[in-house]
Formats: sequence, structure tokens, C-alpha cells
Amino acid sequence: MSGDVLIYAEHEHGVPRRIALELASKAADLAGELGGRVHALALGPGAADSVERLGEYGADVVHVDEDSVYDEFLGDPALDAASKLVDSVQPVAVVLPNSQDGRDLGSRLAARVNTGAVANVIGLDVADGSVCAEETIFGGNFTTTVMVEGGGPGIFMVRPNAFVAEPKGKTAQVERLSEAGTGGGRAKLGEVVREEGAPLALDEAAIIVSGGRGLGGPEPFSMLVDLADALGGVVGASRAAVDAGWISYPHQVGQTGKTVKPQVYIAIGISGAVQHRVGMQTADTIIAINKDPDAPIFQMADFGAVGDLFEIVPALTEEIRRRKNGR
Repeated sequence: MSGDVLIYAEHEHGVPRRIALELASKAADLAGELGGRVHALALGPGAADSVERLGEYGADVVHVDEDSVYDEFLGDPALDAASKLVDSVQPVAVVLPNSQDGRDLGSRLAARVNTGAVANVIGLDVADGSVCAEETIFGGNFTTTVMVEGGGPGIFMVRPNAFVAEPKGKTAQVERLSEAGTGGGRAKLGEVVREEGAPLALDEAAIIVSGGRGLGGPEPFSMLVDLADALGGVVGASRAAVDAGWISYPHQVGQTGKTVKPQVYIAIGISGAVQHRVGMQTADTIIAINKDPDAPIFQMADFGAVGDLFEIVPALTEEIRRRKNGR
């Protein structure tokens, strides 16, 4: 087995997702310690357009197949391509995003190549010539270090924003796959629908305005939408708000939702339970608005406002709009 690291690079029409750049950057660090190279797998229409950015962030070789079969079918074509690449590259580790597609591919790939897989990874390191992972367990209350034994490559599914995407100044070589996954599959994609009001994935957003139990119901989330629009951000939520049916699951931030790393995270009516903090604690700036001065969220907030959110949020939105309009 080589010291090479293989990553699965998700992209949208040739634009790598931020998690793909994070994985490329971290893989470059790992491969540097192991004396190997970083291989990236990019599949589907437009995949070749992602090569330059993936190289800039650490990929040495990008294996590309732009066949539309990867967009038309779920799972099987990507699994075929990935398993063939593992056989040829013989990497010491395969690193994927802990996304819906990444978890599906990672778990099936582990079964296909007879090795172990680790999900919810928040750290990767080299120990004794192998890659070990740090994962969260028990709702984010604990972390544990895991190594994959048995001779096969470790398969690691990494939570978004676990690593920093750092440019490495490389230029990637392109290798086009030949009929790697063109056999179709059993499950065909029907339709992709983007939720209205969510133009940007939560884990890609620079500004997030999140609401929790303190909002008291679904209607006040319209205030958060107004504030997010004024700031050019998106709306998130705590698990309590999602479980209550006030807002849909794709907005959930936390251990069982999305892990985010925005420039600004505004927590409104959120107490700051451990499950939620796990998903947003690495935000550059955290702002909390809560009527309870003893709410745990204030312990990690850079700025806080104690008071009635129904007075503070509209006033804040109006002030932001006024300043943007130069009044």
C-alpha cells in the first residue's frame, strides 16, 4: 500500500464544494507526512472544471469522468468508479465528506473493498504510518480516536468545516477514467428541488441567522429571514425548533444537523445546548440574543444582547437596512 491519500471531491457543475477544498488541503498534509500524493475523484458533468481549484488546494492528480450517468443514477456508478480507483491507486486512506452522498458512497465502498469506515470525523492524523481519525460520539459529548486495521485503506467520512481549506499552490494532473462507472444503477434520480429561500447550502454560508425554542413558534422565523436577507446570509435553526416542526430539517445546525463555520453566526432564542454548540462553535464571530442572561450560549458568544428578541431583531434588521442604504 502506498502513502497516497484519495479524496472524493463533490462539486456543483464544476465548482468544488468548500468541503472538497477542505479535504484536499488536509489530504495534502497527510500525504506529505506519508511520502505520498493526493488523488481526487471528481465525477459527473463539469467535473473537469474542478481540476484547477482542487490542484490549488492540494490535489496532485484528479481522476475525472464527466459521464452524465453519475447525475442520473444514485450510488452504483460512483461506487464502481471509486472501487476501481482504490484498486489501482492502493491509497492508505480514502477521505469523503460526511454528506448524504459521501456517507452512502463511503459505507458501500468499505463493504466493496472489505475494510473499515469511520463517520462523523472531525480530525485526521498520521500515526505509525497509518491514518487515524478523531470522531464525535454520544451526541458530541465525547471524542474518540479510531484506527482502521486489516490491511485495507481506512475510509473516513469528514464533517464539513472540520478542517481549514488552505491553498497549497499546486497544479493538478488530470487523468480521465474510462468506462469506470457507466453501467448505470438500480436507483435513478427523479428530481432535485432547491428549497425556496435557501439559495446557499448552510455549511457553505458566510453568515447564518439561527433561531431556537425561544422564538415560540414558526411565525417568528419570518423575522430571521428578514435579518438574514439584510445581511446576505441564510437561516439556520436548533434541533428544538426543527423537532417542533417550526422549520425544516435542512436548516438544522448541530450534532444531528449541519456543522457550520460561517464568518458570523447569530443565535437567536437558542440556549446553547451541547448538541447545538458542536455544530457552530468554530464560527469566526458568534452573536447571541436571548432573554436569559444565564443561557449557556453567552459563555461562547463574542457579543451578546440580553432582552426581548421580538424587539431586538426587527430593530437590528431596520438598522442594517438603513446603513446599507446610506441613510
